Amino acid sequence: MPSNNARSHEADFDVLVVGAGHAGTEAAVAAARLGARVGLVTSALETIGQMSCNPAIGGVAKSTVVREVDALGGLMARATDLATLQFRMLNRGKGPAVWAPRAQCDRGLYRRAVRTLLEQHANLRPIQGTVARLLLDDGPRVRGIETIEGRRFGAHAVIVTSGTFGRGRIHIGTDRQVAGGRAGEASATHLAEQLEGLGLTVGRFKTGTPPRIDGRSVDVSRLDRQDSEIEAFDYSWSHFWTTPRVTPAGTRHPTQLPCWITFLGEEGKAIIARHLGESAMYGGAIASRGPRYCPSVEDKIVKFPDAARHQLFLEPEGHDTAELYVNGLSTSLPAPVQVEILHSVPGLERAAMTRAGYAIEYDYYPPTQLDATLAVRTVAGLYFAGQVNGTTGYEEAAGQGVIAGLNAALAVQQRPPVVLGRETSYLGVLIDDLVTRGVDEPYRLFTSRSEFRLTVRQDNALARLAPIATPLGLYDAAERAVVERRLVAQDEARALAERTSIRPEQVAAVLASADSAPLTQPVRLIELARRQGVTLEALFGAAGIGRELPRDAVVTAELEIKYAGYFDRERLQAERMRRMGALTLDPGLPYDKMRSLTLEARQKLAALRPATLAQASRIPGVSPNDLQNLVIEIERAARGRVLSHAEKVESRE
Repeated sequence: MPSNNARSHEADFDVLVVGAGHAGTEAAVAAARLGARVGLVTSALETIGQMSCNPAIGGVAKSTVVREVDALGGLMARATDLATLQFRMLNRGKGPAVWAPRAQCDRGLYRRAVRTLLEQHANLRPIQGTVARLLLDDGPRVRGIETIEGRRFGAHAVIVTSGTFGRGRIHIGTDRQVAGGRAGEASATHLAEQLEGLGLTVGRFKTGTPPRIDGRSVDVSRLDRQDSEIEAFDYSWSHFWTTPRVTPAGTRHPTQLPCWITFLGEEGKAIIARHLGESAMYGGAIASRGPRYCPSVEDKIVKFPDAARHQLFLEPEGHDTAELYVNGLSTSLPAPVQVEILHSVPGLERAAMTRAGYAIEYDYYPPTQLDATLAVRTVAGLYFAGQVNGTTGYEEAAGQGVIAGLNAALAVQQRPPVVLGRETSYLGVLIDDLVTRGVDEPYRLFTSRSEFRLTVRQDNALARLAPIATPLGLYDAAERAVVERRLVAQDEARALAERTSIRPEQVAAVLASADSAPLTQPVRLIELARRQGVTLEALFGAAGIGRELPRDAVVTAELEIKYAGYFDRERLQAERMRRMGALTLDPGLPYDKMRSLTLEARQKLAALRPATLAQASRIPGVSPNDLQNLVIEIERAARGRVLSHAEKVESRE
C-alpha cells in the first residue's frame, strides 16, 4: 500500500487516540504516564469524558475494573470520587467476591473532573477534530491521522476508541432515523469506511437509552426513597493521604442526593404491547443484537410476559439540574408513546419528558482480530479499545483503554507489552475473553466470568496491580509513597489483629450485634475476626486502635483472615494457570498439519493464534485432549529440529 503521508504534519506524537470517551481518555492518560507524547482527538472538547447513558460508575464486577484502572493510574475512580452524588454498596449480604460499590455521579462534575485530570499531564494534548482517515505506509503501518477539517497529525501508534460513533444510526420508532453517534452529535463514517476497506471484519450492534424527565414534575410522595450510603468510601487509593476530608460525613464527595424507586405496571405494559410494531427493534428497523443484560423495555415485555411489573429507578443527573434519568425504561418507541408510558407510572402521571429515549446501531470489529495487547493483527501500530470491540459499559471501555494505551506507548518505546492474566485481574478476564472467544452480543463483565473471583476482588486491586504498575513507571514520586503506605497499612492491620487481645467487656456490644457468642476471657482480635458477622473494623473500634489505617486496608486484612482457606486453594489454581501461561506458542505453528488434533481445534487455533497454552485452553472447541496432543506435537517438532541440526553437523564432519 503506497504511503499517503506526503504532506507535512501539524504536529507529531508517539500515540494518537481517536475519541475521548471512557476508553479514549484512559488510553491517553496511560500512554502519557509512560512518558509518551500523546494527542487526544475528539469531535468536541466539551464532551471529553461525557457519560452518554446512565451517569453511574461501578456495580457487580464493574467496580473491580474501576479499581484496577485506578491501580494502573487511570482516571475513572478519581473522577467518580469528585462527582459522586449517590453511593450504594451492592451485595452486602453476600460473600466478599461479589461486594460491589456503585456510585451515581453528577454528570457535569464528572465530565469536568475528567478534563481537569487529563490536563494535569503536560505531554498530553487535546485536539478538536473529526478523524477522516488513518495515514498509512506500506505493510500497512499506521503513520498518523487526517481530520475532515484537513489537519494532519503524525504518530507511531493510533488507538481507535470511537464508541458508538462508527456509522452510528439513531432510531426513535420505525420512521425516525438519523445518523449520529449520540443524540445531537454526528456519526463517523469516513474512518469506518476506511477500516472496512483495510479488510477488517465489521459487525453491527445496538444499544439504547431511556427518556429523561423533569424532576419538578414528579410526585415523589408516591415513590420509594433511596438514600446514599456514602460512609467514608473512596474509589481511588490516591485520595487517602493526599486530599483532606472536607465534609461532615468525613468524605470528599459532593452533597448526596436521593434516588427514587417506582415501577412499570400493567397499564404501561399494555401500552407497550399495543405499540410494539412501532418500536424500531420490533418493527423491523433494527436487526442487530443488543445487550442481553441491559434490555429495552420492549424486550422485557416480550420476554417476561408474566412479570407483574418492572422496577424503575429515577436517578438525578446532577446538582445543577432537576432532570432525572429513568433507569429501566430504555426504549426505541416513538416519542409520543414514551410520554404515554411515563404517565402510566406511579408518581409520573404529570411528568414532563425532557429528552426522548432512543436506540442506536453502530459498527464494531469482532475482537478476535486483535492480539492480547489490543493491537490489530493486520495493521501495524493500530489498536482498538471500548465499544468498537463489541463491549458495553463505561467500565469495560475504560479497562480496555488503559491496556491499549499502555501497550501502544510500550511498543513505541520498544519495551515489552503488558498482558494481564485471568488470575491477576478482571482486566485480564475481559481482554482474554474478547480476543480468545470473541463476542456474538455486546459483552458485559460479571463475577461469574472469573475463575478467581475470591482472590481478585475490588478491595485488593492495588495490592494485585501496583507490583505491575510500579516497575512500568506509572506513578509519580508522591503516588509511589502513597501506594507503599497503603500496602504497608494492610500488613499493619493484620499485625494489629495478631498481637492485640481484647477483654470480654470491651467487645460485648460488637459480638451481640453480630449475634455471636460472648467471651469469657481475653482473646486476640484475629480469632474474633474469623467469626462470621464480626468485622475487624468494629473490633479495632472496640479496642481503640487502628484509627489511622485506611478502611480498605482493614477490610482486606479481615477478608484474608476470615477466608484464608478458600483463598489459599484458589491461589494454588492461579499458580497452575500461570504455569500454563508460561508455555508460549509460536505464532507460526502449523496447526493445520497437526493431525492428532481434531479438525475443529486445528481450525480454531489457526484462526486465533493463541499466545500461550493457557489461552488455547479457553478457545471454544479446543478440548483437554487437544491440549495434551498440542503439547506432544510441539515437543515432537522440537525434537525433530534438534535431530535435523545434529544430522547436518554429522554430514559436515
